[in-house]
Amino acid sequence: MRGFIVVIDSFGIGYAPDAQKFGDVGANTLASVSKSKYINIPNMTKMGLYNIDGVSNNSNEKNTASIARLKEISMGKDSTIGHWEMAGVISNSPLPTFPNGFPKEVIKEFENEIGRGTIVNQVYSGTKVLEDYGEEHLKTGKLIVYTSADSVFQIAAHEDIVSPEKLYEYCRVARKILKGKYGVGRVIARPFIGEVGSFERTPNRHDFSIEPPKETMLDVLQKSGKKTISVGKIYDLFAHRGIDEYYLTKSNKDGILKTISIAKNCDFDGLCYTNLVDFDTKYGHRRDLDGYAKALNEFDYYLPELCNSLNDDDFLMITADHGCDPLFKGTDHTREYVPLIIYGKEIKPLNLGTIEGFSVVAKTVCSLLGVKSNFIATDVSNLIKNK
Repeated sequence: MRGFIVVIDSFGIGYAPDAQKFGDVGANTLASVSKSKYINIPNMTKMGLYNIDGVSNNSNEKNTASIARLKEISMGKDSTIGHWEMAGVISNSPLPTFPNGFPKEVIKEFENEIGRGTIVNQVYSGTKVLEDYGEEHLKTGKLIVYTSADSVFQIAAHEDIVSPEKLYEYCRVARKILKGKYGVGRVIARPFIGEVGSFERTPNRHDFSIEPPKETMLDVLQKSGKKTISVGKIYDLFAHRGIDEYYLTKSNKDGILKTISIAKNCDFDGLCYTNLVDFDTKYGHRRDLDGYAKALNEFDYYLPELCNSLNDDDFLMITADHGCDPLFKGTDHTREYVPLIIYGKEIKPLNLGTIEGFSVVAKTVCSLLGVKSNFIATDVSNLIKNK
């Protein structure tokens, strides 16, 4: 049997009950994107997206998939914590953030280790930091180091000054330094190209994540002899652990097409786990409403081909790791419920209501694939599976 998970990165469906703690009361990624004149997602609508708890019901159709609204338990709203919880690991404390930049001792150790200087060390927008400091980087060769509201240490460098491979090497050094109280979720390589006034980031981004503190769904499946395949940044988010085979991607479309190709051409027993990151990085954080809507349309367009590529006993889960409302204040993620859509020829079309914890994904995936797990989470496999 094969399972497929597609994470629409940042696709929240309404602010969570504890959104006040995160300053996110009122956020609703789906409601905002649905206001775009470009939105056209008939296939997810048929599956039951608009029939999920708390979502404005714009559809009179019965859902063709099992659906649920998931409430996050972990204390965080970033990609790392969201994916960890989805894979069965609850984070009781948020990963550290550095709103005033990283301590001098961290930056000094990093510079000494790599033999190169750095500039910025502030919270910054990834595109704005290139506008403000790209020219200085070209003149001095110093790395642009910055962070955000997320738990990240980001390093930007022009590909003519520092090759992507060398930048990855620098990131590995930073990853070794950033542990304990400085243990950010991700060190991110941000290569860019272009001239002053027209810099642009390239698809050669690479994330170097902190290792999950406990066994994840991927570890459990791998140890049980199931094959684990990742598409997109899943490989990085889990620090390369528990994954047999991986495919990096350069865009949402690339990730969708690679997942379809695996479904059509790969005969395996296990899980294919895909993340579509552009929803978050290109549209959510940049508060690009119409861009987000068009990206959803693109995914929806390919969804029938993915579904038609499933074997009779396969299943597909569509979910998210957090919200990033393109009409909300600021540029940060938003604390929201996320959807869970489960589709397959042997899956009953049920409305499962609201479920506590993203870990329902891990527990249910393992059960559907016939693997015993110890995740403390809801298991809906017996409810949705036709017998």
